[in-house]
Amino acid sequence: MKTLLLVYLCVYVAWGQDNLDYDDGEGTTVDARGHRPLTKGRDSYNPNRYSPAPVGGRNRYQGRPTTALTGQQVKEQKEHPDAGGCVHASDEMGVQCPTGCELKTTLKKQERDVKTTINNLKPQVDDLSRSSNNIFNYVNSMSNSLRERQRIFNDNNRVVGQYTDRVEEQHVYIKETVDTIFPSNIRVLQGVLDQIRLKIQKLERAIHTQDELCKEPCKTKCPIPVVSGKECEDIFRRGGIESQMYMIQPESGSLPYRVFCDQTTQNGGWLLIQNRLDGSVDFGRRWDQYRQGFGNIALDVGKGYCQTPGEYWLGNERISQLTKMGPTEVLIEMEDWTGSKVNAQYRQFTIQSETSNYVLAVDGYSGNAGNGLLEGSTELFGENRTMTIHNGMMFSTYDRDNDNWNPGDPSKQCSREDGGGWWYNRCHSANPNGRYYIGGAYTRRMAKHGTDDGVVWMNWKGSWYSLKAINMKIRPYFK
Repeated sequence: MKTLLLVYLCVYVAWGQDNLDYDDGEGTTVDARGHRPLTKGRDSYNPNRYSPAPVGGRNRYQGRPTTALTGQQVKEQKEHPDAGGCVHASDEMGVQCPTGCELKTTLKKQERDVKTTINNLKPQVDDLSRSSNNIFNYVNSMSNSLRERQRIFNDNNRVVGQYTDRVEEQHVYIKETVDTIFPSNIRVLQGVLDQIRLKIQKLERAIHTQDELCKEPCKTKCPIPVVSGKECEDIFRRGGIESQMYMIQPESGSLPYRVFCDQTTQNGGWLLIQNRLDGSVDFGRRWDQYRQGFGNIALDVGKGYCQTPGEYWLGNERISQLTKMGPTEVLIEMEDWTGSKVNAQYRQFTIQSETSNYVLAVDGYSGNAGNGLLEGSTELFGENRTMTIHNGMMFSTYDRDNDNWNPGDPSKQCSREDGGGWWYNRCHSANPNGRYYIGGAYTRRMAKHGTDDGVVWMNWKGSWYSLKAINMKIRPYFK
């Protein structure tokens, strides 16, 4: 028993050490959920190979006794006429006198006669007993049958009574329905029909009005500039030096599409692939929507052209196509709710094709926001920090789980908890496509799943501060 207690204490101490904070930093306490904790103590299963022996000990029974002999004849008493005539029935009484022998013979004869008579009567008594039992059983059966019939009769009477009561209730309900409810329902349906007729008339008038308005050609509020190119750098070199919406066609065999070009930041040529500024667009989208792109490319605020970018995601397929055309750099700009601005820039930025789930590859960091994509969160240490690195991760959405947090387990899915599609690890140090919180600071109670699901860049503002604005823009890399 003492040995078992000692083993239990050792296991408990080891388990407690495994469940301590396993960050490598000393004295560092970070309230961050840009990662998910690991369970260092692995569950192990050791099958018990010991098989207990059969139950032993003293036998409860001895050997069985031999079978007793049957059919043995009782040894008859011998007569001793010389000793007095005959013996008594009991040996202990000795020999009878000669005068008692005749009495004994008479008694034995009478005994034989009585036994014969009894033996003859015994079968008759047995037959009479069986007949009596049969008659009793028959009478008892008839009594039971009579009682059962009486019970069934009573039950039938009760069922008939209940059925009669229900029929009467149904009759009253049907009569009331026919007399009152049906006419009321008909009036209600008539009113609904009249309302539908009015809506149809309104729709007809609206359609007629639209037909009148559409007789003349529509004019777009965001005219597309004449200049276009393969991407924004090409447009800049062709003379498109204004920051606004343009049409690009990266490859001759592909269809052109609209993008917003930033032609002022760092000498221009930047193509906006992601933009968050007011929370007007929901970024909690499915895989197909992130692949194709969504949101508003640009807005016109009164200058006659769309010089203000909207909230949008260009689309993973287009981003992959643009970054695989040649060396590409990315600039990530962000702003907090006090107006402060920082950026993170990577000289190399490539998104692989969908067959690899759009794997992210970055290198060559510069800037003042913190190198979250390559180094993870600087607030964390050891494995906690490693699991927040985004470089080399596949893209994940809530309906396509490709992160490193128990792949295939729907209860442990970064995108579902953190609000948007992104290159999640387990889970993030940056979450530009997370949920938009006005004001910056937010709490676990405000978060949908209690995680840091805001527009987060941990190396600048930590996990529980949601940025006011963040955008990602790319251009071909050149010195």
